[in-house]
Amino acid sequence: MSEVGEICSELLRIDTTNDGSGDGPGERRAAEYVASLLSEVGIEPVVFESAPRRTSVVARIPGDSSDALLLHGHLDVVPADPAEWRTHPFSGEIDGGCVHGRGAVDMKGTLAMTLAWARENARRGVRPRRDLVLAFLADEESTGEYGAGHAIERHRELFEGCTEAISESGGFSWYENDVRIYPVAVGERGTAWMRLTARGVPGHGSKPAVDNPVAELARALARLADHSWPVRLTPEVARLIDELSRALGGPIDLDRLEEEIERIPRAAALFKGVLRNSANPTMLDAGYKVNVIPGTAEAHVDGRFLPGQRDEFLETVDRLLGPKVTREFVSFEEAVSSPVEGLFDKLTAALLAEDPAGKPVPYVMSGGTDAKWFARIGIRGYGFAPLLLPPDLDYFGMFHGLDERVPVEGLEFGVRVLDRLLTSSAPKS
Repeated sequence: MSEVGEICSELLRIDTTNDGSGDGPGERRAAEYVASLLSEVGIEPVVFESAPRRTSVVARIPGDSSDALLLHGHLDVVPADPAEWRTHPFSGEIDGGCVHGRGAVDMKGTLAMTLAWARENARRGVRPRRDLVLAFLADEESTGEYGAGHAIERHRELFEGCTEAISESGGFSWYENDVRIYPVAVGERGTAWMRLTARGVPGHGSKPAVDNPVAELARALARLADHSWPVRLTPEVARLIDELSRALGGPIDLDRLEEEIERIPRAAALFKGVLRNSANPTMLDAGYKVNVIPGTAEAHVDGRFLPGQRDEFLETVDRLLGPKVTREFVSFEEAVSSPVEGLFDKLTAALLAEDPAGKPVPYVMSGGTDAKWFARIGIRGYGFAPLLLPPDLDYFGMFHGLDERVPVEGLEFGVRVLDRLLTSSAPKS
């Protein structure tokens, strides 16, 4: 078994579930394991906690240029119910050429690639092309406040000189028929997690309601859920569709995008979630007894907006909610985007060096990552976690899904791509 597979398996055996409550096991054990792997080959880690068990690790590898590149990823994972999985989600079992477990794709497999590359590079004594900062962070699966947020606010000096970053959700192979596409993320929709509150007049459930906040909130949520958000084709998404047209050898009609989504469903999976803003009700909380009309009702909504669309998005939300429902942000992060040039070109070149038949394209993520935190301190982020995957593995379905797994050969491919990207030929002095 290759080292990257072994590291991935070990990481998956460590339960770092983050349900957002702060009551989980935390990331400490995983962070200690990561720190030991780095220390073992002479890379000095800095380990710190934002709260008990909420542990992160940062290390710097000197390179030929002090213009530093940040490689960041998260140690935490979303919950998994063992009863729903074929193998235990924290077994780290290696079977059928894959490493199985919660976090295999999101994103302990990527962390394993980074660690395997760093360890081999240190053993070879090869100096990277530029200073590298490796960050293994807590709390990305919640708000990031206990991980990347804490890191940039309390340990900003660790990221000195960092101008660009790579992390999850890009660089993987994706297929439309026989065409192998590699989406490299250059942007993310903004995040607006909102708590909605309706206030009314409490009373007995058997009497006519004076002002029922449950009914008011339900009507507002229905308007929000039923709203048809208009297409807003941002420059980044337009570039993606243009590059997909070239990769597939035929035009994608921008005036008939819904039909095109049906015609090329797998390729369209890369853009159909970023054509519009969105707002999905996800949680409800109201009342305490069946025969009592409560005085308040609350709901949570996961809102996402495209780059440049924040104001229109919030104005639309307020109009749909109406005057009797208020909103407040549980978490708010601006949409981010990075140039489709410079480092982007180097990322695609590294992929093509290992897979000349591949078709790299720019890509905008519908969700979000810790890249938004690092954008606050001027670091441009790209989604680049290179994986060569078989056509029948549903990569997007692995995220937060059942039976999450990643091929060992895919991880090994990723280590080679990282080496193409990061390593110069000059030995360390």
